[in-house]
Amino acid sequence: MTIWAIVPVKPFVRAKSRLASVLTPEQRKALAERMLRHGLETLSSVSAIAGVMVISRDTRALAIARKYGARTVQESGAPELNAALLRATELARLRGATGVLVLPADLPLYTPQDIEEVLQLGCHGQTVVLVPDRNEDGTNAMLVKPPALIPYSFGAGSFQRHCALAEQRGAALKIHRSERLSVDIDTPSDLAFYQAQFGGITCAS
Repeated sequence: MTIWAIVPVKPFVRAKSRLASVLTPEQRKALAERMLRHGLETLSSVSAIAGVMVISRDTRALAIARKYGARTVQESGAPELNAALLRATELARLRGATGVLVLPADLPLYTPQDIEEVLQLGCHGQTVVLVPDRNEDGTNAMLVKPPALIPYSFGAGSFQRHCALAEQRGAALKIHRSERLSVDIDTPSDLAFYQAQFGGITCAS
């Protein structure tokens, strides 16, 4: 099994716009960069990940990714996450990937063990492994084997859509509820939850 991780990254200058009421622009950029570095460092320590591909239109994000040994894809045209992921998936497949693991860049807590647990669930046959966010609305991690077995449908309500797509394609659907992978930081309530549980981010006054 040859798994590539795909990490989509929004431009740092526009990162976490929904946190504008509680964090300054500088704090939001710093938070986005910190989470990207955390993800790249974690993925680089998982031996079962054959390669990491970062797709973004942000040149700084791509430069950071290359420092961690990741392949990079410069996103162009109108921003469209699902189309960008499809493009990255095809590039990973051309590099020999037999499966892809999509991990958004705004997950601050996951560990190598969390990634290994997801990979273990997808080790047999045509499989889709989904990790929902803590509200079971979005998709915080997604293993698809083989690549492009189902189309991507990220966005609000993506978890249920991805479940339905996997069932429609006859894939073995596995749901993995992970305490650390379920935590993302998109909204002030996400940030408040993170701070209450783990601390470490100072809000704007």
